[in-house]
Amino acid sequence: MLLTALPIAFLFPGQGSQELNMGRDVAEAQSAAMDLWKLAEKLSGIKLREIYWGDDGATPAPEMSDTKALQPALTVVNISLWLATKPKAETMQVIGTAGHSLGEFAALTAAGVLSVEDTIKAVAERGKLMASAGPPSGSSGHGMAAVVKLPLEVVEGIVDKAAKQTGAFLRIANHNSPAQYVLSGEKPALDLASALVKEARGRAVPLAVSGAFHSPLMSEPANVFATILESLRWQSAQFPVCMNVTGLPERDPGILKTLLTAQMTSSVLWTTTMQSLYAAGARRFIELGPKSVLTKLVGQNLEGPPNGIGDAIAQSAGNMDAVMEL
Repeated sequence: MLLTALPIAFLFPGQGSQELNMGRDVAEAQSAAMDLWKLAEKLSGIKLREIYWGDDGATPAPEMSDTKALQPALTVVNISLWLATKPKAETMQVIGTAGHSLGEFAALTAAGVLSVEDTIKAVAERGKLMASAGPPSGSSGHGMAAVVKLPLEVVEGIVDKAAKQTGAFLRIANHNSPAQYVLSGEKPALDLASALVKEARGRAVPLAVSGAFHSPLMSEPANVFATILESLRWQSAQFPVCMNVTGLPERDPGILKTLLTAQMTSSVLWTTTMQSLYAAGARRFIELGPKSVLTKLVGQNLEGPPNGIGDAIAQSAGNMDAVMEL
């Protein structure tokens, strides 16, 4: 069967997919994409192109990972790639779309739920709020860590043990695949959990983030952000969007707004999301964003019966050349 005949799901990545010169070739080829960078710079008050398109080729990694800059910049890249792909998508059978954490905003834009302008406005504010959401004065700190090579039941046991022994908050924030999870919480519990992961022959990798994202510890910025989401113009989805909070497809704008409002304090159910798209009929998964983080997770989430990755194809389209080859 030709690839163009396969039912498609479009995927949009989130924080962690940034790279030097991301989106530059698209913006230099299409003036509309360059205008999005300019709009994001205006709304964020940050010279994003200087950070991500450093002419010396040696932009400091900390600057590129700063969530204030990263959220609007990565969203512009994701949306630019979608706009470049959209003419082709209109001839395809699109089953639905999904975005991982920050990427959910681009997914909603692709489905026509939010305008490009509203989306960039929202993520610029989201980045500022999350950057300022550090731990309370006098606390031992908040953080996140990725856990790999351990099954869910073992990770759940470690989280429960670490939280009970330290009296500190800890939860599984991301269910990225059956062998990849992200923990989020207070440092004492996170540090103990990381040690327990090593004892269980897994691997825990600290993440360079400013807070305990996707947890109740983000309640204060989430409450502020909720008022911003209320001010946006919400439309019915042109095709289903599988949302992080439930992993299930939705079209209703009221439900989509409610789920996006809950996203900042809720876990990302990416495994459920991928399986929902597959169950809906998607057999070609196209990631529109830098790198290929979500492309690699397709196989991990759909391998073996009853899902059968054998009849599904995953592709990454992170630049103009890749988009033209779709």
